Amino acid sequence: MAMALSHYKQPEFSLSKIAIFATLPTDALERIQNCCSWRHYEPGEPIVEYLDDSDDVFFIASGEVRVTLYSSSGRIVSLRDLGAGEVFGEYPAIDGGPRSASVEARTRCAVASMPAGAFQELLATEPKVAQALLPQLVTKIRALTTRVYEFSTLAVKNRIQAELLRLANLASREGKSARIIPAPTHVEIASRVSTHREAVTRELNRLCRIGIAERQGSALLVKDIERLAEMVHEATGE
Repeated sequence: MAMALSHYKQPEFSLSKIAIFATLPTDALERIQNCCSWRHYEPGEPIVEYLDDSDDVFFIASGEVRVTLYSSSGRIVSLRDLGAGEVFGEYPAIDGGPRSASVEARTRCAVASMPAGAFQELLATEPKVAQALLPQLVTKIRALTTRVYEFSTLAVKNRIQAELLRLANLASREGKSARIIPAPTHVEIASRVSTHREAVTRELNRLCRIGIAERQGSALLVKDIERLAEMVHEATGE
């Protein structure tokens, strides 16, 4: 399905930076792009809903999305954020099941979608794509296994520390420090570790008092990653 692109910047509408397509020649990438539809999403706009029966696969050309689950009481559990170059929605295309989570735009983003049938044909005809996809699936499974372990065994303060360590390891390093920009809100951290905002506020205030973290405008500075890692290690035994 073609879409009018007159009000979009053309560079956003390219699959060239999608990680699983990195080794494909230009002609193969063009064929894949011709199988896709494009759409622009605004922050907070839903892309797919938990348990719906759609089966398109999505490729993030620009911006970020957030993968979440909502409880019957409306409580939000954030599973992960995905950025440009990443893929989501592949599970239903592979196993025919419903959506395992909701996905919404975290920032303004451009996203390509491909029907499940076309995606299955792509995996069959382009082995390099399947080979690139498998490690990504394993990484997601490992991350979710870690989250389940933390939810099941760690106290709330230790889950907050582990999440802060994850964010610090993804941020730009400055010696033994890392600057997280923008700083996640306390509500966002709470939704990632299955707790409430007040618990996050208490623990972050404590980490600031003992010199591990520091708020700096719109950023959160983790001043001593090694010390934070030791705290998480003591809690997990890993």
